[in-house]
Amino acid sequence: MFELRQDSSALIVVDMQNDFVRVGAPLEVPDARETIDVHLVLLEWFRARRRPIVFTRFCAGPQPTLMWKWSPVIAPPTRCCWPGFKRAYDDIDGERECIAIIDELAPRPQEHQVDKYGYNGFHRTRLTDLLTAHHVDTVLITGTVTQICVEDTARGAFHEGFQAAVVSDAVSSDAPELQKASLQTLAMKYGRVVTARDALAEMEV
Repeated sequence: MFELRQDSSALIVVDMQNDFVRVGAPLEVPDARETIDVHLVLLEWFRARRRPIVFTRFCAGPQPTLMWKWSPVIAPPTRCCWPGFKRAYDDIDGERECIAIIDELAPRPQEHQVDKYGYNGFHRTRLTDLLTAHHVDTVLITGTVTQICVEDTARGAFHEGFQAAVVSDAVSSDAPELQKASLQTLAMKYGRVVTARDALAEMEV
């Protein structure tokens, strides 16, 4: 087991994007909206201490990939998570860019956004180099979907040599039984599963 330490930790927010979180989104995860308040607490804590924050964004299109077979809404005409593509959602006025992080959690100018074309935030991205440059050895991981992109990013962190802690009340899924199994698996062999409150209390010591 490892300890969470303030001076070597970063926050990774996985795919809290319009096309996953907003009402009526093509790949809507309603429970993701229930984690917004916890995300705000975590973001405030990391921002106040000037610790690194990274937002990952799932991107798709314009050419077919293997991913299209598993998520057909990526393809036209829906074009889920296509860069430069906008749509309207039922819970907010006006159109928003599909791949953008939701307004409630909007990254600040100095905060990093890492685009990925699969589930794992570390796969073929600059995330490892970015964390290493900030002398990070431990990541707190939040976001959606727990058993897909969150889990794969936590596994990716493990394989890249980072200690990973998944924040259980800041992740979400549309399949509670799969979320439970995913968190159990991660806690068994890949990292820790902690609540936001416990994680922040531990790092305050």
